[in-house]
Amino acid sequence: MIVYWLVSYVVGNFLTAWWIGKWKGVDLRQERSGNLGARNAGAILGKAAFVLTFLGDAGKGAFVVWIGFFFDFPIWTIAVAGLAVILGHLFPFWLNYRGGKGIAAFVGVTFCLTPDLFLAMFILFVAFYPWFKSATLCMLASFAGFVAMTVILQVWIVVWPLIIAIVIIVIKHKTDIEKSFKSRFR
Repeated sequence: MIVYWLVSYVVGNFLTAWWIGKWKGVDLRQERSGNLGARNAGAILGKAAFVLTFLGDAGKGAFVVWIGFFFDFPIWTIAVAGLAVILGHLFPFWLNYRGGKGIAAFVGVTFCLTPDLFLAMFILFVAFYPWFKSATLCMLASFAGFVAMTVILQVWIVVWPLIIAIVIIVIKHKTDIEKSFKSRFR
């Protein structure tokens, strides 16, 4: 299992935005937010870069979960691997621990590991968007729904690593959250 978790962290180190930026001759760490995620890639390089980055980063999360199911690991073991791939994305060792913010990797992990909880998050995101008009605030509502559903369905004991991932992702988005609150609730 430890090898699986280490491999998951290493897979998380594959930052799609970095590779797309390299292909386009741009170091996204030096542009706008300096983040190696889909939002920054899209803002600097366009919609195609956003989509490719999102799919690449979500794909690595899904891949790690698939590996766990392939080897028939327990769900909690796969959830820890999900946290590991997200940590690899957030803190890639080869880029001085400066990566993305983890949303796409989290989406890939939850879509494959807990599709029912992913669906609840997606519904909440869509439901709140007309009111919030902020992806960041909708993300918070989605995360709150995810945690609430893990408690209601009594699965938090199995997917606790994903709750830890949520906490870390929210911390990484602190500045975005503050800006979104200020612009939405002045």
